[in-house]
Amino acid sequence: MTFFEKLENQVCTKHSYLCVGLDPVWEKIPPHLPRTQEGLLEFLLMIVDKTKAHAAVFKPNFAYFEILGASGMEVLQELIRKITPEIPVIGDAKRGDVGHSSQMYAKAVFETFGCGAVTVTPYQGEDALRPFFDYPERGVFVLCLTSNPGAADFQLPELHLQVAKKVRAWNVTGNAGLVVGATRPENIAAVRKISGQMPFLIPGVGAQGGDLEKTLFAAEDGSKIPYLINASRSILYASSSEDYAQQAGNAAKKLRDQINLCRPNL
Repeated sequence: MTFFEKLENQVCTKHSYLCVGLDPVWEKIPPHLPRTQEGLLEFLLMIVDKTKAHAAVFKPNFAYFEILGASGMEVLQELIRKITPEIPVIGDAKRGDVGHSSQMYAKAVFETFGCGAVTVTPYQGEDALRPFFDYPERGVFVLCLTSNPGAADFQLPELHLQVAKKVRAWNVTGNAGLVVGATRPENIAAVRKISGQMPFLIPGVGAQGGDLEKTLFAAEDGSKIPYLINASRSILYASSSEDYAQQAGNAAKKLRDQINLCRPNL
């Protein structure tokens, strides 16, 4: 089963377009948990356990594990392995390089870590992304319009539209998606006109304050998976007490329900 087939099953079964980002920060983890590999893994697995009924996909961000060195990467690998097999995982690694380096990045994310999909940067062009697309059963989400203020430095006003056009042309095996931030819904609509039917991975709704309803209307394409709405901090750190996992589950359910309520009637 491909990544997008598995994702479609989750979306339809759970009526959910929610992606839960797994971005652990020691200072924010409940104080009763030990500051060890075991404590970190327990925190994340409890979050997964209490949110998986409401989430279509999980997205661990590699940076938050890399900063912990070898022990962090061991936690990341074990976390991905223990997430229920039918639930897909996006490796938020933002990879992109030339030639053999890109091949190694693709092999690492997909084979060594076992991610079903990955985030990549398009700046170095098609040959840098081709090693990822060459895994037709895996998903490849290309950064198109990010949610941070600095996106205006290069991505606006035109570059993000060129990225959307190129990725549509490169998507010969149907395993591509785009990352577009919820902080600019008017630009999302322009991207959608160019991209056609293609899943959007959308950060920026939670702590960054993106407008959910406007974003959903702008990103809709009439397909079964027009978008995935990512939330990380607002779910992971819904509580710093011993009920943190249950509160994370409550926050995930609330956002899942808000997404469904705000979706346009097709």
